[in-house]
Amino acid sequence: MLNRLDIRIAILYSGLLISILVGISFYVSSYVRNIFIDNIKSQLLSEARLVSNQMGTITVQKSMGTFTESLVENYSRMLNVRITVILPDGSIAAESNLDKSEMDNHLSRPEVIAALRGEEGVSIRFSTTVKQEMIYAAVPVFSGNEVISVIRLSLPLTMLMDRISALNRILLAVIIIVTIIVSAMAYVIARITTQPLRFLTENVHRVSSGDEEEITPLERNDEVGLLNQAFRRLSMQLRERITELQKERGLLEAVLSNMTDGIIIVDGEGVVRLINPAAVKMFGVSEENALGKTLIEVLRSHQLVELWRKSNMTRQTETTTLETSPERLFIQAVATSLGSDLPDQTLLIIQDLTRIKRLEIVRRDFVSNVSHEIRTPLASLKALTETLHEGALEDPPAARRFLSQMDTEIDNLTQLVRELLELSRIESGRVPFHRSNVDSNQLIQDAVGRMKLQAERAGLTLKFEPKEQLPQIRVDKERVEQVLVNLIHNAIKFTPPGGTIQIHNSLERGQVLIVVEDTGVGIAEADLPRIFERFYKADRARSGGGTGLGLSIARHTVEAHGGRIWAESEPGHGSRFYLSFPAV
Repeated sequence: MLNRLDIRIAILYSGLLISILVGISFYVSSYVRNIFIDNIKSQLLSEARLVSNQMGTITVQKSMGTFTESLVENYSRMLNVRITVILPDGSIAAESNLDKSEMDNHLSRPEVIAALRGEEGVSIRFSTTVKQEMIYAAVPVFSGNEVISVIRLSLPLTMLMDRISALNRILLAVIIIVTIIVSAMAYVIARITTQPLRFLTENVHRVSSGDEEEITPLERNDEVGLLNQAFRRLSMQLRERITELQKERGLLEAVLSNMTDGIIIVDGEGVVRLINPAAVKMFGVSEENALGKTLIEVLRSHQLVELWRKSNMTRQTETTTLETSPERLFIQAVATSLGSDLPDQTLLIIQDLTRIKRLEIVRRDFVSNVSHEIRTPLASLKALTETLHEGALEDPPAARRFLSQMDTEIDNLTQLVRELLELSRIESGRVPFHRSNVDSNQLIQDAVGRMKLQAERAGLTLKFEPKEQLPQIRVDKERVEQVLVNLIHNAIKFTPPGGTIQIHNSLERGQVLIVVEDTGVGIAEADLPRIFERFYKADRARSGGGTGLGLSIARHTVEAHGGRIWAESEPGHGSRFYLSFPAV
């Protein structure tokens, strides 16, 4: 309540007015009291002179012994005052209200002392005789130049105090009434005066809370109107600045969110102040748990922390490359001090080189595998030709046998080159696919028909039960059929005699799924992610014969048709290869 300006102004003015009225009241009360006392003093002195003149004449004409109490009592009743006649020795000669025999000697009274000196004396003091505050006026009675007695008149101040109290009550009532009226008027005036300020404050609060409306203008030419105009200009400038900052922030957030590189900003204390989604994903943390935490808690890498510390100390760009654990990510980190723009802030750019590293490994393995696959038949051809040169040509049966082996090695080289060219053409998209709507049952039956005799020779059972009412798939029948033949051929090759190879097809979520399942030796879990790579052979049990390109060609062929191929296996319990094509 007291925070409101109008109430504070009203209280201030009311307090000021009350202080002024109270001061005036004290002054008026004191002034009136002094006037009353002065009037009473003057009145008592006048009456005392009158009594002194009358009683002095009598005293001169008659002896003091002829004084009677009745004379003093008559004057007392007539003037309504207490009259005391005091002799020069301080004894009481006559008293109108009390028994003079019980009264003390008055020689020490101030007004009596003044009168005995021949002067008029006035005093206000507490009377020990009547036990109340009294006002005294004493005048001398002369006989020639000699003071023969003192006439003293006195009145109690009770009546004066009653009048002063009544006056004070009237002043208090006036103060209360005036205070109420003026306080109400002060509040109304203050409220009217501060109403434009309240209006302006409400507008500013509305704008500061995000309201798009502008501050309503005030049609005033005073200071409040000028303040309103200044706030309007300020709010418009702030809104423009905020809009620009929001655009820049949105642009920055879009850039940071879509960057593949991790971005982390660290302050001088090593606390993370900003982290983008790429870095969150890279280090397996959440943005909420990363912000405000130390760099070591977020990255869990002493090498990166040391990189930040070195850059923070030298103010230079520092770079390092490392492999994280346990994720086994190959990353390159660059730490850069942000300088004067953001003092003590360091920018960490973390690039994930894992894919590039793995591609490098694949490329290296590919070159190694190609070299190995070509070197083996070439070595055989070289050995055969040397043997022929050394005299085997003179032995026709041996020569024919060597020529037959040379023909086999040349066929292997030819197949390797043909498969490499085929794989290259499929990867580059230069292979023309002759797509048509094909029934998956017919496609599988044709592939099974081509491999059935080979399965029987290997002592295996090859089964397929067609499913009715399956939608067709739009593929190049010849190439997809060759993929199935390759999968069945691999199953025959790595399934012991007495085993079973079964093909299934079904419809799942708009995809026609074909499964080639065998009861062979299976594939190790560590090898499953790489079996579709070129020249990759899982182990010795699966490395006999072939170039290692069949599954790679199969994967590229299926993906070129918009499908997927994957495998599931458990060593010793067979394998399952899945082909998925969009249904027509």
